[in-house]
Amino acid sequence: MQKQSHSLVKKEYRIPFVLVTTLFFLWGFAHAILDVLNKHFQEIMSMTRTHSAWVQGMFYLGYFIMAIPAGLYISKHGYRWGVIFGLLLYGLGSLLFIPGEYWMSFNFFLFSLFVIACGLVFLETAANAYMIELGDKDTAASRLNLAQSFNGLGCICGPLIGGMLLFSDNGLENISVPYTVMGIVVLIVALVFSKVRLPEMAHEIDLDEQGHEKSLWSHKLFLFGIVALFCYEIAEISINSFFINYVVDDGWMDARGASVVLSFGGLGLFMCGRFAGSWIMQRIRPEKVLLFCAIGTVITTSLVILNLGMISMVALFLGYAFEAIMFPTIFALSLRKLGSNTKRASSYLMMSPIGGAIGPFMMGYVADHTSMSRSFIVPLLSYVVVAGYAWMSQKKEA
Repeated sequence: MQKQSHSLVKKEYRIPFVLVTTLFFLWGFAHAILDVLNKHFQEIMSMTRTHSAWVQGMFYLGYFIMAIPAGLYISKHGYRWGVIFGLLLYGLGSLLFIPGEYWMSFNFFLFSLFVIACGLVFLETAANAYMIELGDKDTAASRLNLAQSFNGLGCICGPLIGGMLLFSDNGLENISVPYTVMGIVVLIVALVFSKVRLPEMAHEIDLDEQGHEKSLWSHKLFLFGIVALFCYEIAEISINSFFINYVVDDGWMDARGASVVLSFGGLGLFMCGRFAGSWIMQRIRPEKVLLFCAIGTVITTSLVILNLGMISMVALFLGYAFEAIMFPTIFALSLRKLGSNTKRASSYLMMSPIGGAIGPFMMGYVADHTSMSRSFIVPLLSYVVVAGYAWMSQKKEA
């Protein structure tokens, strides 16, 4: 155990910290409501799980396509304008659900989700990297986990509000309502950020022994971090996408009840896990916490695959608590000591959500041909890779 004496956020950066933290809630909501939308399209358009996985597929494809342009834009114009441009795209994509509901075109809904994702990649590339800069390097993982906890709050509200509206008697007519409200709120937040000033951070140049700037690709932990985040996204998004299917297929509850349980049960534990992780990492090295949690997800996912009834259900919920700290911790560890390469590296790490596009297709395919329980082999293998990254980062730190 190693007690860290550094403050979590530097005093002069507290207001920027609060402002940027609000963004984490906004994209958490956008991500989590996808899981309800996935099941909703299965019902109103009579499509298979594999077909409905295009909801996640098109959304996370936007991350992959827009990540590098977002990094270049933020490197040139700064964090603040990256946030504003991302919010404008987010708001536009949300409001496109209004004509989408009129036409009831699945492809147009997918296009709208793609535009939202393009906005979110700007937000996440800027906000995640910026959050790491607002204090001492030793507390970066703890600070990012704290901010990401509000992402977890957005994840709770997404399925809760979306489930109440979409799995109701008027669900067909309500499909644009949550996105319309979300679009208006996001555009108001964009206006707020256009009126404030976020301090830009100066980075030290990372030099090698000969005095030359190190190549970004010479950092092995950063390279493995891209792979680990990609695998984490496969696991997280796959489980979220088919959580409702899993509990409904096993006869635990109906789709509307499952969306509420997903909000308060799974994603509630997810949010609590991040708050707890932020507190723990101020006392224990983040590498050790990450390894412990990775082992926890491997065990819990294995129990789900074994289909042990109530034991598997409990394990499914515990998995949310264990996985909670993975994304922000891997992100922070992967950006450590990158100096002037930080913004560009952040954009490459934000390509990793493409795993969220691939994972649901893989898990949906396995579920359609075997069972929902057996399809959890997809997130299991992904968590094994995360455990490997945690072990490597701990060994490197030692």
